Amino acid sequence: MFVLDSRLMQDTLAVGDFPLCRLLLSNDSNYPWFILVPRRAAVTEVFELSEADQLQLLKETTMLSSVLKAAFKADKLNVAALGNVVSQLHMHVIVRYRTDVAWPAPVWGRHPAKPYSGDQAAALIQQLKEVLTEDFSFAPEPV
Repeated sequence: MFVLDSRLMQDTLAVGDFPLCRLLLSNDSNYPWFILVPRRAAVTEVFELSEADQLQLLKETTMLSSVLKAAFKADKLNVAALGNVVSQLHMHVIVRYRTDVAWPAPVWGRHPAKPYSGDQAAALIQQLKEVLTEDFSFAPEPV
């Protein structure tokens, strides 16, 4: 049974689900930082997914990357699956700008996370609702 790692749950906001992956928003307003987590139990590496799931992960990562680059007018995207701290397989898709606080360095450990306000997160998710229309279901809005 799929269970989201508690550290991912603590540091992110749920956006919704693709056919394979849960889409999360990292609660760091320094960057539009998204995380795809395949909803498969006990998977830590891409090769542990079935071949069909590997292809689906690539499809979802590619589609999300394309949508984010256009919607957020990114200068660059950083896409990575590291998992040194959280071993549960997850793919980071980070929108980067030449003007962001860490450019051109990697974002990890550069600056303390700046949590989103409720309005900021809602506005960002609303922006996604306008572009994520294919094979995606949004999480219920918090009450």
